[in-house]
Amino acid sequence: MTRILGIDPGSRITGYGIIDMDGNYAKHLTHGIIRLQTTDISEKLQLLFRQLTSIILEYNPQEVSIEKVFLHKNADSALKLGQARGCAITACAEKKLPVYEYTANQIKQATVGKGHAAKEQVQHMIKILLCLDTKPQADAADGLAIALCHGHSREGLLRMAGVSGISKGRLK
Repeated sequence: MTRILGIDPGSRITGYGIIDMDGNYAKHLTHGIIRLQTTDISEKLQLLFRQLTSIILEYNPQEVSIEKVFLHKNADSALKLGQARGCAITACAEKKLPVYEYTANQIKQATVGKGHAAKEQVQHMIKILLCLDTKPQADAADGLAIALCHGHSREGLLRMAGVSGISKGRLK
């Protein structure tokens, strides 16, 4: 079984989700959001780093998946998103966790079945796939979708390679 932390980085809200993967079976552990309400960028990044570090220490994920940055029409938004993403990756690297990256289209394709799905569709499918009682908040649903995308992608790649599994980032 592999514990996966999925992170949807944002400059105002970062979503996360943690699942345990056993083959193709995914078990929901937790999900949530980290609100970055201050306007000071250094305070935002410090808060994000601390919160993610706390989540990592509490749940001990073995692997992390994060959404790749896509091209924004607004350069300022892209820079802020890149800073939050870099901060999230640094929190994971600090704990020596392997980080895997997926595009928004890959995540939506793996979760909903089409790469240009709406946020509401992702929320609905996450509720169904993880047997949740209610739809998670949109950013938290994205975090769970990122974790699921990685979980299913890694299992498929391992089967194609004829490998029995990964233990702490190393092939068996």
